[in-house]
Amino acid sequence: MAQVLEFKLPDLGEGLTEAEIVRWLVEVGDVVAIDQPVVEVETAKAMVEVPCPYGGVVTARFGEEGSELPVGAPLLTVAVGATEAPASPAPSTSSASPASGASSAGAPAASESSAGSESGSGSGNVLVGYGTGAPAARRRRIQPERVGTPAAPAPAPAPVVEPEPEPVAVPAVAGEVNGQQGPVAVVSPLVRRLARQHEIDLRRLTGSGPDGLILRADVDSAIRRAEEAARAQTRTAPDGPAVAEAPTAGAAAPAAAAERIPLRGVRGAVADKLSRSRSEIPDATCWVDADATELMAARAAMNAASGPSGGPKVSVLALLARICTAALARYPELNSTVDTAAREIVRLPGVHLGFAAQTERGLVVPVVRDAHTRNAESIGAEIARLTELARTGKLSPAQLTGGTFTLNNYGVFGVDGSTPIINHPEAAMLGVGRITPKPWVHNGELAVRQVVQLSLTFDHRVCDGGTAGGFLRYVADCVEQPAVLLRTL
Repeated sequence: MAQVLEFKLPDLGEGLTEAEIVRWLVEVGDVVAIDQPVVEVETAKAMVEVPCPYGGVVTARFGEEGSELPVGAPLLTVAVGATEAPASPAPSTSSASPASGASSAGAPAASESSAGSESGSGSGNVLVGYGTGAPAARRRRIQPERVGTPAAPAPAPAPVVEPEPEPVAVPAVAGEVNGQQGPVAVVSPLVRRLARQHEIDLRRLTGSGPDGLILRADVDSAIRRAEEAARAQTRTAPDGPAVAEAPTAGAAAPAAAAERIPLRGVRGAVADKLSRSRSEIPDATCWVDADATELMAARAAMNAASGPSGGPKVSVLALLARICTAALARYPELNSTVDTAAREIVRLPGVHLGFAAQTERGLVVPVVRDAHTRNAESIGAEIARLTELARTGKLSPAQLTGGTFTLNNYGVFGVDGSTPIINHPEAAMLGVGRITPKPWVHNGELAVRQVVQLSLTFDHRVCDGGTAGGFLRYVADCVEQPAVLLRTL
């Protein structure tokens, strides 16, 4: 006897209420083990592989790739508790037990999961967050017509009489793209989905990223080439269709339709947060130019002292982050948030430093936890680790939330200044422009120095301009004279 159990989209944590299906990892008829990932979804904060708490045969899936589902909506149904028959009769298997028969079919984990799920309890690991990380069991396809379960989800688990199915082995596919097999140098699920939507064969593309990695720009270029080829084919078509499609003399050409892009996923979350920040926070911005020549010299000396194999290099961003933590220790008003309901300013005990990072998925802000307890080298190592996770789309929601102050290095885009929107519900953000040679009066003489513009956007409810100016001046002093930091080390 088998039971059909419904697995619903679980609570993914951090107040998220919906998720977009990026890629199904199983199909109807597959045998799944307890805690095997069955679908990859994208929330407003991260990519998440969702494990199924039941073991058995997948009887139905709900939602196509690219569609959004709310938390609590059905994801799939699984027939659990069914026995399995060997793939073909043989003298050696005629008296085999069900467990050995399952093992000979290549899916021992499936029979274990079925036994464990017969009571309907499952693994108990319906995640609030990021899954269990259990290894995926080898999949086998069962003919759907032999399972004996309805394609639509049952309103409640009900026993189903199931004949013994004949298992059909499915060969493992390594790197399947657009229905074709073969390894492909692509990391981002969004790039794969974009290629599928436009019927682009990724195996025919040459990646422009490191080690031939295929980036979104490569897929966009392939899409443009395909569109140009289609237009050229239309222009060279026989006279009949061309004459039929040509506009008559004096007739206005049809207006191009406007493109509509849904605000969802990361882009939608950013839009909601920025709108809320603008509507709730009375922000103000002050800025100052600083001579960063000594800071760059200090960084060069640090990295030279470490030697060729003395550890990772200290980045400019890591030094600026360490300066921020020292400044926040002097001006704790800016490491706070406002409880609008209670009309209270909440000063936070620790600094969880966020830094803005631009990725293929959009702008994200990974958070360095307890930055006030770290030195520049430790902060730099954590920034590098989180940046790599952001680049590959593997940041968890916990790594993208809980920040108390944000450092925004927009100098990487080649610009000098900005007036950014505060990352709600924080109270301030330090912006850093590009460091570039400029004429500067140094020791009473005109000289060429490395100059950077620093800007501070702050919530005027938590402090007045004097506090914000004092914070920014201290940061500028540390940039111009790094020895100032010795007082706080």
